Amino acid sequence: MTMKELEKRLRKQDYQQAKLYLFCNFISLMLITAYSIMMLAPTVLEVLPEGGDSRKQMVAIFVLAAVGCVVFTIYATALFFRKKSGQVGILMALGASKRQLAPMLYREILILGFLSSVCGVAAGFPFVALIWNGFRLLIVDSEEMVLNIRMECLKIPLIFLVLVILLACLTAKRYLKRTDILDTIREEHKNEPIKELGKWCGPAGIVILFAGAIAGYYAQGVYMSLTQSYGGAWLNLFYVPVFIGLYMILLHTVVHGWFFRKKAFDKNLVSRSMMKFQGKQTVNNLLVSTLLLAGACFAAFYVPMMASGNFMNVRNRPFDYLYHYRADQKVPGREEAEKMASEYGVSLKDWHEAPYLSLGMDGMKYKEDGNRFYYEYEELKSEGKFFSEKGFQELTGITVAVEAGTYLAVSDDGNSIYSRQLTTDSTLLTNMVTRKTLGVRFAGYVCYEFLVDATGYYVLNDADYEMIAEGNTGEWSGKMAVFNAAGEDNYRFADRFFNTLVSSFDESCEMPSYYDRVQKISENEKGDVYWGDTQDMGQISFDRPDSTEFRQFWRYMPKFRIMDKNDFIRTYAVFLMVFIFIFLICLTAACVICYTRCQTIAIYNRYVFDDLRKLGATPAFLKQEVKRQCRTVIRTPSIIGILTMTLLYTMIMYANDGKIIISELLAFGICGVLILLIILLLYVVYRRTVCTLVKELEIEG
Repeated sequence: MTMKELEKRLRKQDYQQAKLYLFCNFISLMLITAYSIMMLAPTVLEVLPEGGDSRKQMVAIFVLAAVGCVVFTIYATALFFRKKSGQVGILMALGASKRQLAPMLYREILILGFLSSVCGVAAGFPFVALIWNGFRLLIVDSEEMVLNIRMECLKIPLIFLVLVILLACLTAKRYLKRTDILDTIREEHKNEPIKELGKWCGPAGIVILFAGAIAGYYAQGVYMSLTQSYGGAWLNLFYVPVFIGLYMILLHTVVHGWFFRKKAFDKNLVSRSMMKFQGKQTVNNLLVSTLLLAGACFAAFYVPMMASGNFMNVRNRPFDYLYHYRADQKVPGREEAEKMASEYGVSLKDWHEAPYLSLGMDGMKYKEDGNRFYYEYEELKSEGKFFSEKGFQELTGITVAVEAGTYLAVSDDGNSIYSRQLTTDSTLLTNMVTRKTLGVRFAGYVCYEFLVDATGYYVLNDADYEMIAEGNTGEWSGKMAVFNAAGEDNYRFADRFFNTLVSSFDESCEMPSYYDRVQKISENEKGDVYWGDTQDMGQISFDRPDSTEFRQFWRYMPKFRIMDKNDFIRTYAVFLMVFIFIFLICLTAACVICYTRCQTIAIYNRYVFDDLRKLGATPAFLKQEVKRQCRTVIRTPSIIGILTMTLLYTMIMYANDGKIIISELLAFGICGVLILLIILLLYVVYRRTVCTLVKELEIEG
């Protein structure tokens, strides 16, 4: 028998380990490729605003998923060579030199690593297409949901592919450098015990974890308040205690466990000892699995949080329809609306309308100077829309008394970001046509959530309103109308009325809600260019009235209950798809890591199970030990990751406005259902893994 034939026979005996290595490389490259395709797709980048929270969250979770893929690829490589070391040692004992072994070993790992990685990259494209088009087919389809792919997305998986090959070559080189043949042969029986800490490390880890979460969440705000500048990415270091605390919790779980019963100590002796002897690898794997499951929960929670808020907002509206327009636009009025509605068997009632003024407001304007920021007084700071007392009462049915020289801000319960952006420090209002001014002071809020938007609405005293309105033109004034459908509404009427409204506006109204005309005039009068006239400003186009950007940000976007309810998924389809995709990637990576770690336990401890069998252990006992190992590997990161993210999400929701509102409680109920589904999936993975390991360890019964 030649050395080549002998090496081939030895390789066949351990084909199972090669399969695991191939599987891990394939899965990791497929997930990385799929995420890269989605993350860099123009379809996604056009909808998720640059610098916005959604895009930052997408990138942050990608880093988390990439770390997870790197970790289980490293361990798959280590497992492969740990078993391969036995073959290398046998060949060395039979007289094979390292010069003879090196070509065979490098050839094998290059073929296995390259083929599995290339197949993984290739599989990423149909994987994305399957999930994305499945979403379009089963949930919602729209013009925006056409997935465009840029080939630049291949840069990230190609870097990862090189990393996989390089890692395999370095590991092979390390094994070939060994001179002790017996040490090489017995490599797979070596353990990596972890240093034991006292039982205090678990409770201390919980405290440190939540302290880090709170410190990291508030660090940016505290730093800005103290220094009047941005701290940069280094402030994320305040989140480091989260990982330290999590590591301590997992260390306590592996070494001590959380439910110690003295009488049952002997029952857990074998499984606990096996966990401790491979403690370093176990804790590291559990840490990554926990983070991935936490990321999966974060992505899963995003969807119900967004949907429940929209559902409650739409349901609680006092009117079915609201639309507003500039006075110089030829927009359909009551007669045209009623005539159009009658064609669909809909009659209208409770029609109310009122004029408003668009005035310049003074105040302290936020400005930046490099990394620092400051506030400077501007006479023309921002634009605000003002109703008179009479007009506000006619529109809303709410009677308000506004003293002369004061104004009220229309707010909600303080839940929305728009309420917190209302101007409450203004002392001077300006008619932008005549430049007549009116001295005022802020006198409080009037609650009416239906009118809260990006521009901001306010209420003036009737006499002040008439005085400041003198000489104003249609460009700086407008009208708002609200009404209900008598009986059952009709979506086709709402859709036609919406498109009729859009087509009746001229190009001067083709602007986003955050375009401030007063700021533009102020900057131009100082000789500066308003940032809204640069390419940094998002573009609103009347050619795409159904796009997410148009529905979210058009300055004169109406509120139609039946449309906002029925079109929610279509409007936010890309947002929902992105976070559902992230959820699937993180959950898949976590399941693969858990499965790989369970395989590790079986391979590392095969001789332990053989020894126990020789000592008289029954198949039922051995199977129970396998179950205990798998339970720890899968259950521990599941409980910690899901619980931690749930508590963290609750903290974020509470920190936003100091309370938990009904829509958030509804969202948490939906999140509870999602958690149950995640647990069910993990249980299926657990059962499948146990069956596989029992078969591999040849445990009968």
